[in-house]
Amino acid sequence: MISIVLIEDDEKIRNYLVSLLGGSGDFEVIASFSSSEEAFHFFKLNPGSAQLLVTDIELPGKSGIDFIAQFKPDNRLTQIMVLSSYEDSDRIFRALKAGASGYILKSTSAPKLIEALHDLHQGGSPMSAQIARMVVSSLQQDKVAGDPQEQLSVREKEVLHWLAQGYRYQEIADKFHSLETVRTHIRNIYENFMHISQRGVEESRVNLNNRFRLLPFSHFCLRSIAPTFLLIKNSTKPIEYENLHRNLESQVCLEQPK
Repeated sequence: MISIVLIEDDEKIRNYLVSLLGGSGDFEVIASFSSSEEAFHFFKLNPGSAQLLVTDIELPGKSGIDFIAQFKPDNRLTQIMVLSSYEDSDRIFRALKAGASGYILKSTSAPKLIEALHDLHQGGSPMSAQIARMVVSSLQQDKVAGDPQEQLSVREKEVLHWLAQGYRYQEIADKFHSLETVRTHIRNIYENFMHISQRGVEESRVNLNNRFRLLPFSHFCLRSIAPTFLLIKNSTKPIEYENLHRNLESQVCLEQPK
């Protein structure tokens, strides 16, 4: 039996997952929680007790991504998968960067969810069809500006294509003669996506700095701006850098000091 811990704040979904996984005959749900704080307390008392951890992102209190970032360094043997209703590239990037090995949507069918967890346990990086389609879109948008070393191989493109079409891992493996080969390709696809996302973050920072140099102002209203810097000083989300820029522009003191 594969031991697993669940973190999901929606009681109906949490009970469904406990019933589904517990009734599969392959998994033992040793604990389920509605918040990251409850999970932290459990693992403090029971370190190393779970082989797998499945968590939502939007949770009361500490988010699932923040939980992963804090949990993973001390629990490297526990494989983590995000189960979320969000499929935007920013959340996926941050979840993977924090330490998640896979990202699956809640709309995933029960058989494919079970398969994804088996794949996670065996060292794979589960990816649902919707996420694969999002990655395809990201790679297509990046292919002109992207580094040639970040481009997918022919085989990786084929695996991504079949994933986006909704094929199961074993069905794809039948085409490649090896399930482990498919897992390797999916890990490489995630890493490729991470490189592209990270480059996007760095480009946003550079663009922000360049735009600040060009701002025609005499001085800042520092008292109102300072909280904004404090709030997002350590952020990696490009959209927040854009928000910072707009916030600063709106709070610039246009009148000349007397």
